[in-house]
Amino acid sequence: MSRSRWWLAGLALAGVVVLVAVLVLVDVGDQGPTDRPGPPGTGPLTVVSMGDSTISGEGAGDYTPRTSGRGGNWCHRSTNALVHKVRYGGAVESVNLACSGAPSGHVALGDVKQYTEPSQAAQLRELVKTHRVVAVVVAIGANDEPHFSRLISECFTAWFMETGSPCSERIKADWQSRVDAMVPKVTAALRDIRTVLRQAGYDREDYELLLQSYASPIGADIPETLRNLNGCPFRVDDLKWVEQTGAVSLSAGLRRAAGQAGARFLDLSRAGEGHEACSGGDRADNEWFTRFTVQWDDLKVVERASHALQESFHPNAKGHEQFARCVSEFLATNDPAAACLEGQDGNLHAAPSPAARGNS
Repeated sequence: MSRSRWWLAGLALAGVVVLVAVLVLVDVGDQGPTDRPGPPGTGPLTVVSMGDSTISGEGAGDYTPRTSGRGGNWCHRSTNALVHKVRYGGAVESVNLACSGAPSGHVALGDVKQYTEPSQAAQLRELVKTHRVVAVVVAIGANDEPHFSRLISECFTAWFMETGSPCSERIKADWQSRVDAMVPKVTAALRDIRTVLRQAGYDREDYELLLQSYASPIGADIPETLRNLNGCPFRVDDLKWVEQTGAVSLSAGLRRAAGQAGARFLDLSRAGEGHEACSGGDRADNEWFTRFTVQWDDLKVVERASHALQESFHPNAKGHEQFARCVSEFLATNDPAAACLEGQDGNLHAAPSPAARGNS
C-alpha cells in the first residue's frame, strides 16, 4: 500500500474512533441523572398547609363538617383558608392539615393528638402517597410556651376587671424567655416535615417549606365605642404591647426557627395594620380579622358550648385571601425571607416587592 493510502486509512480510523467516542459520551449522558420536573411520585401537584388556627381557617367560616365538632374534632378547617387560595408551582389541589389550637408537637412526628387527630406530619406521610407536594406552608408556635391565645384571654379579663394593672405588665416579665423556649420546638417540627418528605424520595429542590409568623389581630387605635363586648374588649396599654412588642418578638423567634430548619420565612407581624378587628368602626367591611364572636346556638349544646367563642380575633375570609396573595407572591421568588406589607393598591405584597411600601 502506498504512503498516501496509509495516510488516508489512518485518518479514516481516527475519524471512526472520534465518532465512537462521541456516541458513547452521548449515550452515557442520556443514561445519567436529569433534572426532575418536580416532586417525585404520582398524583396531582399540591400545596399543603400545616399548623394551628391561624392557618386552619378559624374565624373564616364555612368549616368542613368533619372538623366543626363532629366526634370532638374542632380543628375548624375552613374552605376559605389561605391554602385554598395560594397559587404556586402549577398546583391544582390544596390540602389543609392544620388544626385549631395545635402546638408544634402536633405538627411534628409523634403521639400528640389535637381534637382527636393524629400528628400532622404523619398525615403528610400518607398524603404524599397520592399527591405530589410542591409547597408546605406552616404556622405554628403561638400555642407553645407563648400561649398567645391565653394572652388574649388574660387581657380580656384585665379589661373586664377594670381595676388592677394591665395584663401586659404580667406577661412581658417572662415573654422573651417563653419565645426562646418555643424556638427549638418549632425547629423540630419543621425538621420532621423535611424528614417525611425526604423519606418519600423528595429532594429539597422539589418543594418549598415556608414558615409564616402571626399578624396582630387587634390594634390600639380602635374607637372607644367598640372597646367592649360589641367589638374588642381590651385595654389600650395591652393592645399597644401586643401590637408593638408581643407580635414582633414572636415573629423574631419564628424567624430564628425557620433559619435553623432551613425553611423560608414570611413575617406577618405588620400584615394587618389598618385592617385589625374593630379598626373599621361601624363598618367592618375592610377588616381582615374577626371581632369578639359568639356562636349563640353552640351555647345551647353542652358539647359545643366551650367552643362558642373559638372564632374570636382570628383572620376572616378576607384576611386569608390577602395572606394567600402575599404567600403566592413570596413563593414565586427566590428570597429566603420577606414581610407581608400593604401596597399602594390596598393589597398585601411580599416586601421587598416594588408594590409594597415600608420595610420589614
